[in-house]
Amino acid sequence: MKRKIVYVDLDDVMCNFTKSYNEKKSEEYFYPQSIYGFFRNLEPIEDAINSYKILEHYYDVYILTAPSVYNPLCYTEKRDWVEKHLGFETCRKLIISPNKGLLKGDYLIDDNIHIGFKGEHIHFGTDKFPNWKSVTNYLVD
Repeated sequence: MKRKIVYVDLDDVMCNFTKSYNEKKSEEYFYPQSIYGFFRNLEPIEDAINSYKILEHYYDVYILTAPSVYNPLCYTEKRDWVEKHLGFETCRKLIISPNKGLLKGDYLIDDNIHIGFKGEHIHFGTDKFPNWKSVTNYLVD
């Protein structure tokens, strides 16, 4: 039986983009995401790594993240983050695309809404899905 496909966003879903952005934003760094190493050094969101690994037992899971136009190194840095926190094999399941609606899948776990995605959007960080435990309970139970 074919497993359902789950796409998981990185920024503010797997790793804490907003926290690092706010800590580093200044007059010198109006776009702190342009700083070398910004994406590579983002902290994981609580329970994100463990939840991702749990979902892998039930679904065909991919990382689906948008690139930053302010940091062309983000492609490499996001790939490095995935290897560091999820392992080398997960790098084979990393998709970097500015248009998430181009992909076909059953679920998209993301903090933003993406017009055009045909599967179910799990809106991370909202009342229904405030954290990873709520997402995992919804998808696994």
